[in-house]
Amino acid sequence: MSRVKNNFKQLLAAIKLPALSFLLAFAVGAVLISFSDPKLLKNSSNPFIFIFNGAQEALNAYLALFQGAIYDVNQVKGNFLEGFYPLSETLVVATPLILTGLSVTLAFRSGLFNIGAQGQFIVGATLTAFLGFHFQFPAIVHVLICLIAAFLLAGIFGGLVGFLKARTGAHEVIVTIMLNYVALYFLYWLLSTKPFLREGRQDPISPPINDSAKLPLLFGDKFRISIGILIALLIAYLVSVLLNRTTYGFKFRATGLNSNAATTAGISSLMVMTMVMAVCGGLAGLGGSLSILGGEYALTAGVAGSFGFDAITVALLGRAKPVGTIFAAFLFAMLRAGSRTMQARTQTRIDIVLVIQALIILFIAAPSLVRAIYKIKNVKEVETIQAKGWNG
Repeated sequence: MSRVKNNFKQLLAAIKLPALSFLLAFAVGAVLISFSDPKLLKNSSNPFIFIFNGAQEALNAYLALFQGAIYDVNQVKGNFLEGFYPLSETLVVATPLILTGLSVTLAFRSGLFNIGAQGQFIVGATLTAFLGFHFQFPAIVHVLICLIAAFLLAGIFGGLVGFLKARTGAHEVIVTIMLNYVALYFLYWLLSTKPFLREGRQDPISPPINDSAKLPLLFGDKFRISIGILIALLIAYLVSVLLNRTTYGFKFRATGLNSNAATTAGISSLMVMTMVMAVCGGLAGLGGSLSILGGEYALTAGVAGSFGFDAITVALLGRAKPVGTIFAAFLFAMLRAGSRTMQARTQTRIDIVLVIQALIILFIAAPSLVRAIYKIKNVKEVETIQAKGWNG
């Protein structure tokens, strides 16, 4: 019993600063919402009325954000479960975000920066879409082929980065950024070719994938959520096991903590860097694959959105831990899914969500500032993310 109590206290201490950072970002967002409303600014002669109306406007915006992300009573027409449609959309967004976040998390824990999750996501999504609409297999077999192929190809795409860093000293940040552009412009070219262009359409969109390649839906046709979310959670668990309970995970973490000491102990930096980046690439590629198989069903020029770059934010907010990454991905999926409803119902610009995301990262990166604002002491210092700098 005491062990459970201690673990619970440690969990609370670990999430205290991220939670306070999240609340602080929303508070600043409320101020920005108030000052960005022209109607409120016209009637700002009385500061008390302005503060009251501004608080009310911010609360209405955040209520709409909640309704667009979790539960919307306005969508209930018979069964109260219909109100959970926004939650299903949040989970649809969270599924690829969990996997891309894990790809950055694993790199951080191994002392590397994976800025290439965007390109790796595109590689996985592109191959999945091609296998999905060009071939016909039995249902379960088709899904497995798409997932495995996406993991392998994106893994090779990511592993190349680790190999180049270990063999030539090329910095992974520069290489991954360049490979992002390679993947993006290759996608643009593919969508201009006849095999990847949907018949009767001039815009860049591929043919839809076959029904046999679509992931089964969890709750029928009324909700888009598929078993992809369960696959993402299972993979997050496997990444946690890999990092904490396997020999390879020990080598990854040892290299991240001190690569020179790890090399002295007989751990091959070439092997570790290549394997880490290969697994990271595969995880991001799986995110792209699940996005196609579990919601998009076709390849477009904007298929990756900002998943790859949001993954960096998710990994930072999750403190480079698999469990933290899951919760961070869900929070950011809430913001993305709910922002459209917030803008439609309250005319609050959707850009405010991007500002809130940026503020969260700012406060997470400056814990001393958060402690000073809240005037708190004795907050547990979370484990430092071990990614190296430019000379690492």
